[in-house]
Amino acid sequence: MKLVTYLSGAEERLAMLSGSLLYDMAALHPTLPSTMQAFLEDWDEFYPLAMESKLKGTGIPVDSAILLSPIPRPASLRDGYAFRQHVQAARRNRGLDMIPAFDMFPVFYFGNHLSVQGPGDVHCMPDHFEKLDYELECAILICRQGTNIPAAEADCYIGGLMIMNDMSARTLQMEEMQLSLGPAKGKDFSTVLGPWLATTDELEVYEAPCKPGHRGKSWNLEMTAAVNGVTLSKGNLADMDWTFAELIERASYGVTLYPGDVIGSGTVGTGCLLELNGTARHQTPDHKEQWLQAGDKVELEITGLGKLKSTIIPQSTHWSILNHKKTHVTTTC
Repeated sequence: MKLVTYLSGAEERLAMLSGSLLYDMAALHPTLPSTMQAFLEDWDEFYPLAMESKLKGTGIPVDSAILLSPIPRPASLRDGYAFRQHVQAARRNRGLDMIPAFDMFPVFYFGNHLSVQGPGDVHCMPDHFEKLDYELECAILICRQGTNIPAAEADCYIGGLMIMNDMSARTLQMEEMQLSLGPAKGKDFSTVLGPWLATTDELEVYEAPCKPGHRGKSWNLEMTAAVNGVTLSKGNLADMDWTFAELIERASYGVTLYPGDVIGSGTVGTGCLLELNGTARHQTPDHKEQWLQAGDKVELEITGLGKLKSTIIPQSTHWSILNHKKTHVTTTC
């Protein structure tokens, strides 16, 4: 099943995607809820009911709908660091050896769960354009409440998978992380999720063994990222070293996970401009770096999860964190 949140007038609505048409969830059965969060709150009742419901009414062409994040306001947002290839390449490009702690436990950071958005325009302040980057990731949506969840049981807490673009302003990120905190301002302005949530039954045909020594499901899903029609990143979700189940085990240790929590995989190998520029510079010292610019169109695609499209838009208000002063401010108050 593919679940979509879309705008009907000014109202957020949950729909099921079938082919190229959206069918409003609440119209399929009188007891089904109209929002994703409500659907998640009683997943064990609503999910089987939705699976059994017959499509009714006239579907809405998905291409004509305004899509939001599948979960517009997540309960929380965590992002992992699960792909060895990306971690190893990033460290090599900074002249560092692979860190042994990567193999000891999966790590994550907390993002701004209220800066989540769906497909469409990504609004960026001037400082964000100082080495503005995309990150090609996959994310899961938690559908059941649980604490101290063992990895062997964790996959049943996954409601589904979706594409995640962890937008990153690299200069801000690197500046603040010199103080051994963050990332914060380098990432809190936008995290893009969508275009739909594919439930795990939808992806059964893609299931694959996880890496030796690890536990939980893995999925053989091709991942690509393109900027202005040029493919720059290629990877596979099955390349995750730490599984989502293991990330859930780590995240839930001494902590309750709730329906509506989002957990990202971290960046797939080659999945961002920071890594690509560093690798190219490592091979060719005079490499001209590429970063996202105003007007760029970013398309992230994962097998079975669709294509997540974003356009980079500059904000009209100018404020410089990098220079620690106002350069120009437009106010309306």
